[in-house]
Amino acid sequence: MFTDILITGLINSGVYALLAVGFSLIFGVARIVNIAHTAFYMVAAYMVYLMAYQWAMPYWLTIIVAVLVVTALGLLTYKFVIEPVREHETAVLIGTIAVAAILQEVFIIWFGGNYLGIPSMVSGVTEIAGVRISNQRLLTLGIVGVALVAVWYLLTQTRLGLAMRVTAEDREVANLMGMNVGRIAMWTMGISVGMAAVAGVVVAPLLVVEPLMWLHPLVIVLAIVVLGGLGSIRGSVIGALIIGYVETITVYALPAGAFLKEAVALSIMVIVLFLRPEGLFGVGFEEER
Repeated sequence: MFTDILITGLINSGVYALLAVGFSLIFGVARIVNIAHTAFYMVAAYMVYLMAYQWAMPYWLTIIVAVLVVTALGLLTYKFVIEPVREHETAVLIGTIAVAAILQEVFIIWFGGNYLGIPSMVSGVTEIAGVRISNQRLLTLGIVGVALVAVWYLLTQTRLGLAMRVTAEDREVANLMGMNVGRIAMWTMGISVGMAAVAGVVVAPLLVVEPLMWLHPLVIVLAIVVLGGLGSIRGSVIGALIIGYVETITVYALPAGAFLKEAVALSIMVIVLFLRPEGLFGVGFEEER
C-alpha cells in the first residue's frame, strides 16, 4: 500500500503542480485570475478522445496537436476576452467564467454529456518494490516531470523567463526598462494554458472524460495556490505535493475516502490560512503598487 500511495500521490501531485504553476504564473505576471484555466485542461482531454480514439491518430501526434491547439485557443481567449478588460479584475473574472461555461456547454451538446473512456497510450505493467504499476501511469509521471523541468528552465535560464520574473516583481519597472508588458502577458498566457493542456493530455487515459471534469481540478488548484501563496511558483509546487498526497492518503486510509478527499484537502488549506494568511511562501499582504 505504501508504494501504491507513493506513486499515485506523485502522479496526482505532478498533475496538480502543472495546473497550479500555470495558474500562478499568469496571476503573478499579469494579475489575471483565469477561472477558465482548468477548462482548457478539459478541452485537451476531449481532443485526445476525439483524435486518438475516434480518428485513430498516433498518440504522439495527438499530444502535440492537442497542446498546440489548446494553447492557440488560450491565446485567442486572452486577445479577445481578457485583454480588452484586463485592467478591470472583476470583468476578467466574469469573462473567464463565461469562457469555461461556454466550453462546458459545447462539449455537452457535442458529446451529449456522456462519460467517455480513453484506452491507454502504452500497455503493460512494471513491477516496483513488489507493486505492479501500469506503464501508462509511469508515462504520465515522466511527461509531467519533463514539463515541470522545462518550465523551470524557461523561467530561470532564458531571457523570456527573466522578463516574466521582472514583470511579476514590478510592472512599472519592467515598462521603464523597455519591456513590452502586454506581449509578455500574452506569452505567459500561452505557457500557462499549454501547461494545462499537457496535464489534460496525460490524465485523459487515467480518468473519465466528461463536461464537468474541470470543476474538481479548479477547486483543488485554487486551494493549492492559496496554500502555497498567490503568485509563488515554489509555493504552487509544494502546495501541490501536500494536497496531492493528502488526497491520496485520504482515499486509501479512510472509509469512503473518495468522497472525502476534497473536503480534507480544503480543510488543510483553511488551517494553514488561519496560521499564515499569505500562504506558505507568499509575501505579507500590502497595498498594490
